[in-house]
Amino acid sequence: MTDLSQKDAVLTKTKLNNISSMARAQETNMATTPLSVLVKANAPIVYGIVQPGSEVPKGIPFVQSRDVGGEVDIHALQRTSPEIAARYDRSQIELGDILFSLRGNIGQSSIAPPDLEGANIARGVARIRIGDNFTPEFVRYVLQGPVLQRLIARNANGSTFRELSIEELRKLPIPNVSLPEQCRIAEILRTWDEALEKLTTLRATKAQRLGSLRGTLLFGNLRLNGQRHHWTPTRLAAVTHELTERNGAKGLGRDYVMGVTKAQGVVPMREQTIAGDISRYKRLPPRAFAYNPMRINVGSIAMNHRDEEVLVSPDYVVFACNADGLDPGYLDHLRKTSWWAHYINSGGSGSVRQRTYYADLAALKLPLPDLDEQKALADVLDTARDDLEATEREIDAVTRQKRGLMQKLLTGEWRVEME
Repeated sequence: MTDLSQKDAVLTKTKLNNISSMARAQETNMATTPLSVLVKANAPIVYGIVQPGSEVPKGIPFVQSRDVGGEVDIHALQRTSPEIAARYDRSQIELGDILFSLRGNIGQSSIAPPDLEGANIARGVARIRIGDNFTPEFVRYVLQGPVLQRLIARNANGSTFRELSIEELRKLPIPNVSLPEQCRIAEILRTWDEALEKLTTLRATKAQRLGSLRGTLLFGNLRLNGQRHHWTPTRLAAVTHELTERNGAKGLGRDYVMGVTKAQGVVPMREQTIAGDISRYKRLPPRAFAYNPMRINVGSIAMNHRDEEVLVSPDYVVFACNADGLDPGYLDHLRKTSWWAHYINSGGSGSVRQRTYYADLAALKLPLPDLDEQKALADVLDTARDDLEATEREIDAVTRQKRGLMQKLLTGEWRVEME
């Protein structure tokens, strides 16, 4: 993290703590009013164009559910003919309208900027035009809050929730608070959003830096000492070995059964997906690798970063690095490059692989320096990776704080301190 970003992070945390402390003065429940009552009398809550037809390059732009959730980019919107848009003039957009997704990314919303005036919306989007006694920003935060989440959970009933009806949306309860308190609540929550935006930008910068470092250090022309490298390509088979040991009848328990995902690596497997008999499950030692041969093409391969041995599915491929030839940390970074992904997806021959077993993977030729330099490279990359992960943890923490604050402020459990 740069000095500027460190200072920015400290100031942001201080501001969050100060604002949070102002929201605890009163604890009382607040009355609510259905959303449909709060909109302007001449602009009820409606959805938009049902059949927009073919794309019309110079036609009327319309907002779809996939377009909402932040700032709406008018240049990225599809367009329909003026004739079709005219039949749906009831759902035409004005500045400040809330555009709410009813399907797809349900619950996401945006506030219409000036350049969206005169545009329209699709069937999966609701237009909400708030009246004079409420502010769009406050209502939008309520629509992101706990009441809507409970409604979605209630309607899901254990299955994928595909759409929120406009009737349900119209009935959503909005807290009855004064305009000054609405503005204060919106200001508090906006501070959290600004903090998340800064952290998200910082995360993207660090991810880009890590990717660039991997490309430079693992495939570049210079070594860490500044000299030019001359690395001989080495087959993975020469520096790794497959592991096939099974758990056995009296081996590790069900708590040790893990799955492998691209996003999280080696993680506990859900109980309902574990077989009744785990004696055939394979043992995965620390710093060894496991992958699903059917899913390695989407990145489902990971190193066991735990300090203990775990179990993985008997269908997985498990292998370890030879102590005298390949550093696991070096390989762990190498497998996260585009070079690795290209080999896995094409097998080096241009054809798409359906399954990749150990013999297939072992044919891969690695850019392999000597073991000491492998470890030195891995240390440099580990530092950049740990820095990125620290920012990701901070984003998770701030997201949880905002969610908790919304629960307090938007249900009346906490009331903000007003001068």
